[in-house]
Amino acid sequence: MNFFLTLLSCFLLFSFTGCSRLNCTRLERLLGGDVNLISLGRDIGDELIDGSFPPLIPRQPEQPVLVTTLANNDNLRDSSSFGRSLQNAVAAEFVRRGYSVNEVKLRGDVSINAGEGEFMLTRDLDELQGTQRAQAVVVGTYTMANRVMYLSVRLVNPGNGSIRSVYEQRICLDENSLRMLGLQLSEEDEVDAPGEPLLDKFLY
Repeated sequence: MNFFLTLLSCFLLFSFTGCSRLNCTRLERLLGGDVNLISLGRDIGDELIDGSFPPLIPRQPEQPVLVTTLANNDNLRDSSSFGRSLQNAVAAEFVRRGYSVNEVKLRGDVSINAGEGEFMLTRDLDELQGTQRAQAVVVGTYTMANRVMYLSVRLVNPGNGSIRSVYEQRICLDENSLRMLGLQLSEEDEVDAPGEPLLDKFLY
């Protein structure tokens, strides 16, 4: 039953344009699609905001939210075009919801690596504590296993390192998303990369 509800939801919500949730399934060639980073960023932002405890305070320029670059979980100083683009989409959702967001590229107390991004993640939490005058910081990591990404994004109190809310998701990436990570499809992948959904060919 859940399978058919998921299929029907994708069919209606995406108006036959493809549903990335069906990637890595037998329906991928028919209904699969690209991962929409803008929609993903909105989902992440909404879940972090709505689940925050204590709640975030909107419209507080003196207490902004910082959104940092999503990092490779195997190397916290490494990111990608995917991580930086998703960072922008998450920041945009916080702004849309009425929260002050500082452009971290302008700040001198965040580790900024040329060509990589802005990082605050560290395996030593003492380095994170007290480094930002912000009510919360968005940090995140991703771990790759072939085409599958395990995504974990947290809303963190920079004063004590406590986690206020979490977004976690397993995503099967399409060919374009893999390119943004500097990866490509392997010949060993069991499911072919999603092309143009077959329904598009019939309807457009």
